[in-house]
Amino acid sequence: MGKNLSEFPIQYIKGVGPRRAKLLDTIGIRTVGDAFYYLPYRYEDRKHIKKISSLAYGQLETVVGKVIAADVIKLPRGNLKLFELTISDGSGLLKGKWFNQPFMKKNFKVGQEVILSGIVKRNPYWGSGFEIDSPEYEFTADDSPEALPNADTLIHTSRIVPVYRTTAGISVRQLRTIMFNLINACIEGISDPVPPEILKRNNLPNLRDSILNSHFPESETDINVLNRRASAFQNRIFFHELFMFELGLSALKKGKVREKGIAFNSEGALVKRLLDMLPFKLTGAQQKVFNEIFGDMREPHPMNRLLQGDVGCGKTVIALMAMLTAVECGYQAALMAPTEILAEQHYINIHRIIEDMGLNICLLTGSVKKRPLDDIASGRINMVVGTHALIQEGIEFKNLGLIIIDEQHRFGVMQRALLKKKGSSLTPDVLVMTATPIPRTLAMTLYGDLDYSVIDELPPQRRPVITRVFSEKQKDYIYKAIAGETKKRGQVYVVYPVIEETGKSNLKSAITGKEALEKMFPDLNVSLIHGRMKPQEKEGVMAAFKKGEIDILVSTTVIEVGVDVPNATMMLIVHAERFGLSQLHQLRGRVGRGGSQSYCFLLAYHPYGEDSKRRLKIMAESTDGFRIAEEDLDIRGPGEFFGTRQAGLPDLRAANIVRDSRLLDTARKEAFALIDSDPELNTFPELKKGLEGFWKGKIELFKTG
Repeated sequence: MGKNLSEFPIQYIKGVGPRRAKLLDTIGIRTVGDAFYYLPYRYEDRKHIKKISSLAYGQLETVVGKVIAADVIKLPRGNLKLFELTISDGSGLLKGKWFNQPFMKKNFKVGQEVILSGIVKRNPYWGSGFEIDSPEYEFTADDSPEALPNADTLIHTSRIVPVYRTTAGISVRQLRTIMFNLINACIEGISDPVPPEILKRNNLPNLRDSILNSHFPESETDINVLNRRASAFQNRIFFHELFMFELGLSALKKGKVREKGIAFNSEGALVKRLLDMLPFKLTGAQQKVFNEIFGDMREPHPMNRLLQGDVGCGKTVIALMAMLTAVECGYQAALMAPTEILAEQHYINIHRIIEDMGLNICLLTGSVKKRPLDDIASGRINMVVGTHALIQEGIEFKNLGLIIIDEQHRFGVMQRALLKKKGSSLTPDVLVMTATPIPRTLAMTLYGDLDYSVIDELPPQRRPVITRVFSEKQKDYIYKAIAGETKKRGQVYVVYPVIEETGKSNLKSAITGKEALEKMFPDLNVSLIHGRMKPQEKEGVMAAFKKGEIDILVSTTVIEVGVDVPNATMMLIVHAERFGLSQLHQLRGRVGRGGSQSYCFLLAYHPYGEDSKRRLKIMAESTDGFRIAEEDLDIRGPGEFFGTRQAGLPDLRAANIVRDSRLLDTARKEAFALIDSDPELNTFPELKKGLEGFWKGKIELFKTG
């Protein structure tokens, strides 16, 4: 795609203008290039629109009819309302129903012609009548002045019709007209930067035909293949994005290998002292991963490695061993975490060990007022633990040799690059860690510029946590279980979604929960920890809990990561329906860290939706982090799961790294082979220009001058 065409503002396309351009911006369409990649989310076969009288139950059907009634009905139970639309095409009646959406009434007027699409159900009151729950709808008339002449026969009916997700102020029909105008005007200007031999090798069509047929497919195309997003033309567009993505990661990785780094020739004395102090032995997986890291650190070019491991597998110990290796060789080490809570937990876990060895460590977060900047700059501080405050101006290291970044999916390429600039003349080694289990192929997508290690083994004494879901009616059982666990000298976490109650929500809060638990268990020591407490207060509470002085610790999600109390054997998560799947898994990882059987109770309050139901079911069925991560990916989608908008990586507008994992693998192999043969892409100037446009504003791929 030519650079100028893809960056041409959408505002100047026929039928758009300044007002609609602002609306399109909200769904990510700012340029012609954005529009090309904004694919329909489904397709309707309007070559054969059915009469209402010939509809089939259980089938996805599309009909056209006139509105004869649009009513809001109050339901007998609760305060629920039903909006009911009745249409007729002369052969019969069809009802569309939207539950608890009375505002839908204003969208429809009697006499309007409307297209409805959805799964047809039997109407329970008519016996043989037809109805559709929450149908897709579209009006056949377009009152906008820029509507095309004969547009109905061209794009809205009598063909396979694309259906786009849209936004308030632009109807599906209007967006379809804009797309038709745009493709007609711009399709001839599309160039294809992917080398022809790559397309031929993988049986992929050219980009121009692929864009045209993905938006406005030819009539003979199999609509089921289109709706599975599996046509050759759709695959070509997905491949294009994935190839550009992987090509950028490959260029980054090649560039890093050529950088001059630090060869850490450590004797391992500090690591040996650490291992002698630990009350446990490393697992085989931990030892294997440290050997990989230590091997990288000895090389004279920078380590760039991803360390992945499920909750409780012992990543922090490995990180500390790497930091001690750097410090023993006379360098400083920095550990960066995405939140103050996690940074503080790392600091609490590390600082006593470090100080016993005669080394100096400091905590650097937004709320730490006293910052020993001179001691960091002079090298008197050996290790710094902090948040993104580490990359702010004014913080200088004497000789930063190792950077460890925790929960990598919340950071990105840009933040890593900024932190690396804090190093000396030589580029520091980088180790990034995540407890979010990611299938290897997907990990290679997000972190394709990194080497990869995984701790795939939990400590031997750990037993799977028994997880059960309860409703609010079963609270008595939960409280009896808590009483029984504390009698056995086990300790209990009770996690709430908020610190205190507000008028804006009906969520139970930690402060109120603590008061209720104190009344219920007057003989037990109940304490509270939350994010608004000062670091010293939180450290004091956690120290008391670790010593067994607290029976029940009421908490918000501050204990999601980094807390290790082997005697904690039970967790109750209140309003579990409000938590994300990876968050529930992280929280559950706080119990079961000793040898005793542990339990996690998920207390869910009705009503909650299908996604919440799925999350709770998966938690009860599995403790396998990889399975949970794959389900989480499926529920939330890759953009939200990985937080790519915050990660300094280009957005994938059409491709989906889960659905298109086979294409992703192909794209990765082709991209890395191409960069191996031509690291600067000098033989492919058009591809190089397209790649720089794809990664524009994210990171500089090719150094100039």
